[in-house]
Amino acid sequence: MSPQHKLADADTTTHTVEQHTTRRSGNRARRSSALIRALGYTALAVIALLYIYPFLIQLATSFKTDADATSHPLSLWPQHFTAEAFSRLADADYPRWFANSVVVALFVTAGRVFFDSLAGYALARLRFRGRGALLAAVIAVMAVPSVVLLIPKFLVLNQLGMYDSYAGMIVPLLADAAGVFIMKQFFESIPVSVEEAARIDGASTFRIFWSIVLPMAKPALITLTILSFQGSWNELPHFIVSRQSPELNTLTSGVASLVSGQLGEGNLYPIKLAAALLMTIPVALVFFAFQRHFVRGGTAGATKG
Repeated sequence: MSPQHKLADADTTTHTVEQHTTRRSGNRARRSSALIRALGYTALAVIALLYIYPFLIQLATSFKTDADATSHPLSLWPQHFTAEAFSRLADADYPRWFANSVVVALFVTAGRVFFDSLAGYALARLRFRGRGALLAAVIAVMAVPSVVLLIPKFLVLNQLGMYDSYAGMIVPLLADAAGVFIMKQFFESIPVSVEEAARIDGASTFRIFWSIVLPMAKPALITLTILSFQGSWNELPHFIVSRQSPELNTLTSGVASLVSGQLGEGNLYPIKLAAALLMTIPVALVFFAFQRHFVRGGTAGATKG
């Protein structure tokens, strides 16, 4: 065999060895990647179970007897399946609490979406004296703990004659600093040229806001709707200082009274957790109804940013 042939065979052998080595390295890398992915999914599944386990306990305890809930508090299956807790809630003031929460949450959500959008647009587009100071005040309000404002809220509502009324429960919640800031940031991402074209056609500032800019802010509006409904539905401190009559109890203040033993003696675990379970359903329905738009809105905002 000539030297050239030997050299060619050596090159071929070397190339084949390199191919096998590369293939083995690729297989090892794929196996390692699959193992890491499996471990990651396993860890996520365990974390998800840890998060959902309290909810499963809540669901199971709602259908237990008092004795069963006391003897087996962490059991996920009632020994004696019963819906007595829900019937006791129906006989109590729970329907009234639910109706009050619906009324307050709907009015507060509508008010926040409208007023926060107006304020956000004004801070994003209009140029007026004190605009910077007003924006700084909005941001400062976001940093103030809500519990600090409870006594001033009570004093103001009492002086205005709004204490212990629907107006006192709703009006102070009709706007919030976080919603104003969210809408301002989104409005600033909308091109000014869109508004300039409408302004040339003779449209007023409010007309531009209502007919052109607001429809373009649908992702931010959906986000604000979800957060506003959730916040007003779960609000408790404000309802403690804005009302006194039991007839104005919302779900949060009503369920809090259950914890204090309003319906009798004993731990009352089933009825308390049944009330909390029913309380979470509307918020979950709103979130799942707008989830697709909520995710799209977040993606759109990230793309624009």
